[in-house]
Amino acid sequence: MEQKVVSIPDITSRPYNLSVEREMPFEASMLYKAWTEEFDLWFAAPGSVIMEGKVNSVFFFETEFQGIRHPHYGRFIALEINRLVELTWVTGDGGTRGAETIVTVELCETNKGTLLKLTHKGFPDEESRNGHEAAWPMILEQLENRLIERANKK
Repeated sequence: MEQKVVSIPDITSRPYNLSVEREMPFEASMLYKAWTEEFDLWFAAPGSVIMEGKVNSVFFFETEFQGIRHPHYGRFIALEINRLVELTWVTGDGGTRGAETIVTVELCETNKGTLLKLTHKGFPDEESRNGHEAAWPMILEQLENRLIERANKK
């Protein structure tokens, strides 16, 4: 079977990066699924997600904040089941300003659940990076809360 070539964005001229970590009381498989199949459970506006968790597969979803719609686009560039999700991430003004950035999510199981390590690289400027640096911890908290809510409904 022929392997597809994955085009990795050249971010060498955009050195603004960030990293955040959060330990969550879930198995890595639940978090992996949330990042590859269930964006509308915790991040995206319901019904807005077009996503197939496969390398080279493109995705689209929207978020809504204070009545303003924010489209997100990207593609999966690396996947290791229950261990790694790497994708490109493109948003407009107030986000990546149209720059194709790279989000890497590493999942490391611990005694208490899973440590999620998120790295976001290739921002076009410090302001864009700072906005995401403030937002990602809140988004990861929302992920944890939504997974807890779902578990409590079962």
